[in-house]
Amino acid sequence: MVRNALLVAGLLLLLSGCSKLTRENYQKLEPGMSQQEIEQVLGEAQACSKMMGALNCRWGDEDGKFIKVVFMADKAVAFSYENL
Repeated sequence: MVRNALLVAGLLLLLSGCSKLTRENYQKLEPGMSQQEIEQVLGEAQACSKMMGALNCRWGDEDGKFIKVVFMADKAVAFSYENL
């Protein structure tokens, strides 16, 4: 019984540590970074869309925890986040 509880606790800890959507990673983002550099920090974006020459990408769930980055000419120009 104790062994199972430890196994479950360990798995939960491992899964919670897998998310790259953290305030620490958000603070690593800087204007001028390329999409590839941002993805090295956050992983692959869940969604990207182009509008009027800008590329808007989102990491995470728009209804929960997320980071959004706006790129112009493949350079990050704006950042926002929710629930980090």
